[in-house]
Amino acid sequence: MPTGVHIRDVRRQLFDAAERVLLQDGPNALTSRAVTTEAGVAKGVLHRHFADFDDFLAELVRDRIARIDDQAAALRESAGTGTVAGNLTGALMDLFDPVAVAIVGLVIFRDELRARLRHARPGHGIPVMTEAVAMIACYLNDECELGRIAVDADADTLALALIGAGHLLFAGREGTPVEAEAVGKVVTTVIADVVQRRLL
Repeated sequence: MPTGVHIRDVRRQLFDAAERVLLQDGPNALTSRAVTTEAGVAKGVLHRHFADFDDFLAELVRDRIARIDDQAAALRESAGTGTVAGNLTGALMDLFDPVAVAIVGLVIFRDELRARLRHARPGHGIPVMTEAVAMIACYLNDECELGRIAVDADADTLALALIGAGHLLFAGREGTPVEAEAVGKVVTTVIADVVQRRLL
């Protein structure tokens, strides 16, 4: 890249490039050179904005977590509208887009990245997945307060089941999309008891 040429929002450009490398070649191919090559910038650009490559990757994961925070706000706003199963199905479809699934794989694949993220939030589990569970649990608690699921529903356990099952549905698909019907079937099965008991 010529000296003196301003790169607009270089962090976003590098994050987008990293996501493309992840999707195309997997976490093993994600290197600083691969990212800067994909972004079309000099290798030194990444190191001017981040302390090292693991710092860059940690910020990439935090960027994805911030998106989950936005999704969580939208999901909670949907409480009391539509159907609980429909809202959860939509949330899982949005949550487990190919980039999110690839980032979960990246966190699991890279020990140093996982250690760095856990150091910032001790005892916090697997980043991205933990925030996803919290998102679903908060929504279920809202629906419980609204009387749309059983008052004694264990929102935390239901959220774990939904996120675990959702991740298994979406992981390793290699470009094959997951049908909303398949996600809806899992959601309906997981929440069937708390929905039925609410009606008794």
